[in-house]
Amino acid sequence: MLGLIIFCSILKETSGQKIIRVFSSDAENATMPCYDAPADCTSTTWAYYSKRGSQGIELFSNGKIHDRDKHDRLSLGSDCSLNIYTTTTKDIGVYTCWLGVKDTQKTFGNVYFHVLQVSSPSSQTQIRPGSSVTLSCQLHFYYEHSCETLLTSEGLRLIWVNESGVNLQTDSRFQISSSLNYCNISMTTKLLNEDDSTEWRCQITKGSEVKTSVSYTVSYLASTPTPVNKTQVISAVLAAVAALLVLIVIIGLILKNRAGRKADHAELISNFTPVTPAAADINGKMMCGQMTDDVAYAEVIISSNLCKVRRNVQSDDKVTYVAIRGGKV
Repeated sequence: MLGLIIFCSILKETSGQKIIRVFSSDAENATMPCYDAPADCTSTTWAYYSKRGSQGIELFSNGKIHDRDKHDRLSLGSDCSLNIYTTTTKDIGVYTCWLGVKDTQKTFGNVYFHVLQVSSPSSQTQIRPGSSVTLSCQLHFYYEHSCETLLTSEGLRLIWVNESGVNLQTDSRFQISSSLNYCNISMTTKLLNEDDSTEWRCQITKGSEVKTSVSYTVSYLASTPTPVNKTQVISAVLAAVAALLVLIVIIGLILKNRAGRKADHAELISNFTPVTPAAADINGKMMCGQMTDDVAYAEVIISSNLCKVRRNVQSDDKVTYVAIRGGKV
């Protein structure tokens, strides 16, 4: 976005020539102004110098873009300014605009272009609570002298701030270190659970004015679900079905056994053999009371105890006596 680019104050002005500094964040759009340019931009020429003493590259002249490498990223504004889209660190340098041919040219301005960039040496899988992260912010600049001289002479500062704009250097949780020779400022901190979706910004400022900034947003990876092994799932289902079938068979056998025992018991009771009273004489006493003349005895081979009192019967006897009172004939 062209509106993100902040123009620095004019450093010097001699014979109509102006030196301007433009700061941009990495991968943003930038505009190089051409002050006092004529209304007809077809007579305006733009050239680019990657470093001091290098041969300039003609970017625009006679109303046309000439640089093939940057052709898709360049355009000319209605005020003859040069627009660069999706800037990179390779775009830093000096941009010069002038009017007319070289023999009769009039220079309108030199634009020093600088790019601010943030990088993280940590991989995305390391961005999680409890881990430490280090963010490095570097100003890629074009200047005849050191970065320290540039910052000092222009009154510029490189700082890290939080979402509210508070300098992180005031918080002991953050360790800030800088290298003025390389225009680099690093920030290290241990990530907390609440840091997810938190934004930190590296800024280059002049007093209270922010020239440009680059933000970094913490983003924790969602928990990766464990891949489902189809073979294991099928095996588990089959094992569960087999266990269920075995349980059903066992229950069926138990119910069948119980039903058979009840049927046998009923058959033995209904099909008893009558005997004479004398055959049931055991010491002249009954198992369940005294003998009487109108009592018949039947031998029923069952395992359950039908009498509360057992007399003269051994523990291993398999005989139980049943008294049946019949009517007189």
